[in-house]
Amino acid sequence: MHRRTPLAAGIALAAVATLALAGCSGGGSQAGGSSESGAPVAGGDYALVTEGTLTVCSDVPYPPFEVEDAKSESGYSGFDIDLLTAIAKKLNLKVSIQDVNFDALQSGTTLVAGQCDIGASAMTITDARKANIDFSAPYYDSLQSLLVRTDSGIKDIKGLDGKNVGVQQGTTGENYAKENAKGASLVQYPSDGELWPAIQAGQIDAILQDQPVNFEHEKADSAYKIVETYKTDESYGFAFAKGKKDALREAVDKALADLRADGEYQKIYDTYFTAK
Repeated sequence: MHRRTPLAAGIALAAVATLALAGCSGGGSQAGGSSESGAPVAGGDYALVTEGTLTVCSDVPYPPFEVEDAKSESGYSGFDIDLLTAIAKKLNLKVSIQDVNFDALQSGTTLVAGQCDIGASAMTITDARKANIDFSAPYYDSLQSLLVRTDSGIKDIKGLDGKNVGVQQGTTGENYAKENAKGASLVQYPSDGELWPAIQAGQIDAILQDQPVNFEHEKADSAYKIVETYKTDESYGFAFAKGKKDALREAVDKALADLRADGEYQKIYDTYFTAK
């Protein structure tokens, strides 16, 4: 902000000196500090990509966790998005969503590149991912599942021999299919946005992925059904660049705990999963 004043030269010089000092103090979103008014900068201690904003990377669509939503301020909604928006509010931050490739996100590549502050994409916490990513406390427990056409004759995973099974690349669903869908041909897709149209078009015979997502498809079209679910002891976590976002991760964990304690987490959960 530039200020003009017709006062004495001494005052003008003092103003110049003040501006010079301000210029030397640094700033931006990569360090703590205060605003021109002297108030603390929102998220100043978190090394944010954009000051005052929590930049979130997510692979969209993945209903009911991430979907496009023109009515939402961020342009997106879903369990992950709504929960993280509530967390950001606790931290006095706005939210900005970036749609990215899940495989690059779960590998840590997107996070290390500094494209976003946090990953929120129904990502299961695994030891392999922990090698490249720091995770928040778990916020959701999930199952894997098998979705098929109701007239397919497929009753369980043993019936997939010789069938084309769609999986999302880089996911725990893909890993489960590799280990258990014996005799099946696995067809990789970048996201559920390609998996669902593929089974509708007859390009694949089944989808093996997270149960809540397949359940959304079962609800949407009675021609499809989940024939099996698999308990895999999976929990989702929000993801951070390895060793680079400790202050933010700790703040997110505290906000998540506060949301559980005050009942807001349960309200968000019930919005998407109570009927399930």
